[in-house]
Amino acid sequence: MQVEFWADVICPWCYIGKARFEKALAEFEHRAEITVVHRAFELDPGREGVESVQDVLAAKFGPRAAEMEESVAQLARDEGLGYRLDREVGNTFDVHRLLHLAGERGIGQQVLDAVLRANFAEARSLFTPESLSEIATGAGLDPADVKAVLSDPAAHADEVRADEQRARDLGVTGVPFVVVAGRLAVAGAQPAEVFGRALTQAWEV
Repeated sequence: MQVEFWADVICPWCYIGKARFEKALAEFEHRAEITVVHRAFELDPGREGVESVQDVLAAKFGPRAAEMEESVAQLARDEGLGYRLDREVGNTFDVHRLLHLAGERGIGQQVLDAVLRANFAEARSLFTPESLSEIATGAGLDPADVKAVLSDPAAHADEVRADEQRARDLGVTGVPFVVVAGRLAVAGAQPAEVFGRALTQAWEV
């Protein structure tokens, strides 16, 4: 049974939601027969340049920003996740292209985990070729393959756009968004119990 997981790599709710989903999956009786596929989603596809998370949130939410971010940080820590507040926000299209390469090489989840850990737990930049290459190769991708993708804007671009088009077709407006067995959807960073029920329901249909 296939599970499709739409997410953006700078989305804290995706980071938390992925951990909760994986907790549910670990307890699912038929977990060995589940294939999880990462699907690309850009929260801000038109973004140019790189900013600090603090500046972005302050511009959007004003004085409440710091308190809101600390609240999200605590939820992440409750899931056993590292969470730094001094992160960056930038365009994630290249990251998603590399994740498609990783999926093609059979290590999509390993590279996604490395990217999320680098961003949220370590506050490493995802937005320079040097840093992104180091993260991706450290997770198992071949340096020559990574360089080839990052030097060719067309490489895996169609696959990223196809993911995003399918999300639009499904009416997805936010992430995380999970589709189980092509027919059962779960929106948001739901508790592990909700993901668990969705897995069981889809399996039994």
